[in-house]
Amino acid sequence: MKKMKVLRLALYIMVVGLISAGCSGDDGPIRANPNLPNLNINLTLDLNLPQYNPLNFPGNAFVTQLQGVRGIVIYNIDNSQYTAFEIACPNTPVSDCSSMTVEGITATCPCNGNQYNIITGQITAGEGQYPMLAYRITRSGDQLTINN
Repeated sequence: MKKMKVLRLALYIMVVGLISAGCSGDDGPIRANPNLPNLNINLTLDLNLPQYNPLNFPGNAFVTQLQGVRGIVIYNIDNSQYTAFEIACPNTPVSDCSSMTVEGITATCPCNGNQYNIITGQITAGEGQYPMLAYRITRSGDQLTINN
């Protein structure tokens, strides 16, 4: 019986340790993009407002210029999962042409023609070292909160 308690305790400590190791608050290399300034992002969108209506339906994207370097693209995966990415081209310095355009699930950088998937943030066409800069996004009721 005592061995069982010790094994349970050891298992509990191991699981908590693994979870803690995987939940680091340091985004390190993901945020280490020299092309994009490190801005403090804290944005809440009320899905009841008409301008955010597209975000009430899976498969829709919405671009806001309220915060971010050039703005933020938000994508509704399934009404419980969303993605949010910086809309500035991640592989070029910020300039007049570094604001990407979004069509479907593809963001295109007019500076170099690179294309990125707005669900994963990964480059899908062109060359570049950096993916799109991801922001944290959570839904609580009819509110989407985006931050970093």
